[in-house]
Amino acid sequence: MAVWIQAQQLQGDALHQMQSLYGQHFPIEVRHYLSQWIEGQLWDAIDLENPQEEFKAKRLLDSLIQELQNKAEHQVGEDGFLLKIKLGHYASQLKSTYDRCPLELVRCIKHILYTEQRLVREATNSSSPVGGMMDSMSQKYQQINQAFEELRLLTQDTENDLRKLQHNQEYFIIQYQESLRIQAQLTSLSALPPADRQLREPALLNKRATVEAWLTREANTLQKYRLDLAEKHQKTLQVLRKQQTIILDDELIQWKRRQQLAGNGGPPEGGLDILQSWCEKLAETIWQNRQQIRRAEHLRQQLPIPGPIEELLNELGSTITDIISALVTSTFIIEKQPPQVLKTQTKFAATVRLLVGGKLNVHMNPPQVKATIISEQQAKALLKNESTRNDSSGEILNNNCVMEFHQTTGTLSAHFRNMSLKRIKRSDRRGAESVTEEKFTILFESQFSVGGNELVFQVKGRVPFLVPDKVLWPQLCDAINMKYKAEVQSNRGLSEENLVFLAQKAFSSSSNNPEDYRNMTMTWSQFNRESLPGRNFTFWQWFDGVMELTKKHLKPHWNDGAILGFVNKQQAQDMLMSKPNGTFLLRFSDSEIGGITIAWVAENPNKRMVWNLMPYTTKDFSIRSLADRISDLNHLLFLYPDRPKDEVFSKYYTPPLSKAVDGYVKPQIKQVVPDVVWLHSVSCGRSDSMLDADGDFDLDDTMDVARHVEELLRRPVESQWGGQQS
Repeated sequence: MAVWIQAQQLQGDALHQMQSLYGQHFPIEVRHYLSQWIEGQLWDAIDLENPQEEFKAKRLLDSLIQELQNKAEHQVGEDGFLLKIKLGHYASQLKSTYDRCPLELVRCIKHILYTEQRLVREATNSSSPVGGMMDSMSQKYQQINQAFEELRLLTQDTENDLRKLQHNQEYFIIQYQESLRIQAQLTSLSALPPADRQLREPALLNKRATVEAWLTREANTLQKYRLDLAEKHQKTLQVLRKQQTIILDDELIQWKRRQQLAGNGGPPEGGLDILQSWCEKLAETIWQNRQQIRRAEHLRQQLPIPGPIEELLNELGSTITDIISALVTSTFIIEKQPPQVLKTQTKFAATVRLLVGGKLNVHMNPPQVKATIISEQQAKALLKNESTRNDSSGEILNNNCVMEFHQTTGTLSAHFRNMSLKRIKRSDRRGAESVTEEKFTILFESQFSVGGNELVFQVKGRVPFLVPDKVLWPQLCDAINMKYKAEVQSNRGLSEENLVFLAQKAFSSSSNNPEDYRNMTMTWSQFNRESLPGRNFTFWQWFDGVMELTKKHLKPHWNDGAILGFVNKQQAQDMLMSKPNGTFLLRFSDSEIGGITIAWVAENPNKRMVWNLMPYTTKDFSIRSLADRISDLNHLLFLYPDRPKDEVFSKYYTPPLSKAVDGYVKPQIKQVVPDVVWLHSVSCGRSDSMLDADGDFDLDDTMDVARHVEELLRRPVESQWGGQQS
């Protein structure tokens, strides 16, 4: 069902939230009359941080205006006349608003669609039967919304109590002034004759006693009101702290973790709109309570009454300042991370955002953000509040940016579009650490003032370099599987059998039982510093080579399931020996980084054997594709276990060359492997010179045979065959 149809069925607060999305920047009538067109466009395909995408945004703006004009022209009747005028006006208005900044239109509509989808989803979940099962995400959102409702009621309650306290205190001061006036009258009686004084003094004394008794009672009442109010504020701050912990330490941290994983191939981290809405609600509630506490302190100063209230109010003020400080500093986030690998003299981009900037009016005095590059040691020193003498480890061009407030989405952010690493200053490397292991971070810093410079905050980007010394094998499996699918851009990840193979390689083990690796850990040295046994490369270098080869040349075959890949030579032999001659499989080379080999079973004069071609690499596939090479080899008949090779690979074969044109014939490259039986008989007399130490065919060595054939083909027919006639 279309989102707009569902959005129109929203009720209560959800309906109000939906309606608040619209205004002069994007009229709700445009959403209504162009709902199908709007929901049919690929808004997410436009990268808002890429200025080059402005052309796409401009086309969408022009199409939107054209759609509006078309809709206006087709209106008929009395009501249609008014709608025609209104839609035409909206077309002109949108063109005037967004013609110079079409990306802002895309930003606006993406925000609207995302929020509508969220409101519809939440409403659908909340209206489900009581006995129905809600997913954990919906339950979590419901708990957060319930806590905000509780905070709203608590804040409203303390606001009412504060007004009552203020009213009572004002009346108390009036009565206190009355007691002073009575005392002044009593004092003035001393100047009167005794008879007059005796006549007037008793009434004044009685009145003074009554007022003072009332003042004593009311002072106690005011003190109780103040203490009760302070206790209510303490409860509110407890709920606030708990809610803020859930949002900042759970939800926002999870978003940051998803962002980290997305950088390594995980799914997108998701939008920040709902997190920003929560943080803004927190900011609004915190600020309301802070103002209430300050008003309570002002009332105490206006009318000091001995008691513990002064200490309580100081404690509340300190606590609320800590809470708002944590909110502001935690919600200064890196929305779009810079690249994980930076090269000097190369442009890169990043975006930082303050989730509470709009709500706290930070944009009224737009802050500037500065980016510097620092080393891992400097970053760790900053976390410990140790001085780093403001040193940097390099120079970044275009590293200052002013935060901008986007009215349509309510976001305050700074877009660094053209940063460039001019130079980098490296530390002295010792031991086995290579240049690729030396880590740096881009540090984003700024200073925000809140409440008219009432509070000033120094803020920095996220905490870097929380890297464990070692990880459990299952955790590493999740990471490399995620990375593999992302790099290869495939939905087919690593199977349990693949992961067992990798565990065997990583730990030099022969166990086929996944449970044996469940509690094993891998250190960084094992992962990418120590070479695998008998090899001159590490586990990661081997695995990274597999990913690169698959991504560049083997992706369709991996997706088709044609490549077993993660199988060693002995396993391949065991699998093929029970199959018919000509059965083959594809496995990644154990001995070469970024190599894949073909193993096949064939008959020779004495017994059936499994043969292995020397591994193909990227260099080979840049000359001739895997499918064409398999097509060339006629002794390859069935892809393991029993699929005819043409059924699997024919759709990837290069079409045959066209006929000769103008007497010229195009040359063609073909792969040739000498006949297995003949090769075996020849190689026995040559000490297997065409095989490597592992028994694999070395196609480089067989080039001698190919050259001999080529020489024969160049000779005249009569000299080749000695004048024999067929």
